[in-house]
Amino acid sequence: MGFKTTELSITTGSRSGLFDLTAACERFVAGEGDGLLNVFVPHATCGLVIMELGAGSDVDLLRALEAVLPRDDRWTHRHGSPGHGADHVVPAFVPPSITVPVVEGRLALGTWQSIALVDTNVDNQRRTVRLTLVGGAIG
Repeated sequence: MGFKTTELSITTGSRSGLFDLTAACERFVAGEGDGLLNVFVPHATCGLVIMELGAGSDVDLLRALEAVLPRDDRWTHRHGSPGHGADHVVPAFVPPSITVPVVEGRLALGTWQSIALVDTNVDNQRRTVRLTLVGGAIG
């Protein structure tokens, strides 16, 4: 059983959003056989999802997070931009890691599924994402 890892640097800019990681994940596992891909963000204010992107669901998710975690002065954690405390609660709703099966060097995602970074924190403009493949024809 093999092990392979790499780090991605994602520019998110100064806006909330979902950032598609699917193509980078596909390139990482291409030709590697069967295994498990773990995707992890080592940040306290963002997370990862597997969902349909580009058909409005991404906008719906951001709106839902805003409804549940409004950017106002209710938060005890109070540094950064107004409402930044909400960003620190995001990982309780959007986890910092996901695992995807890899079959014959391809992500075993459903037809409309994509892997995306969810970042509501406008104070950080770059994010690190760690990809780790366990198994496969590594080596």
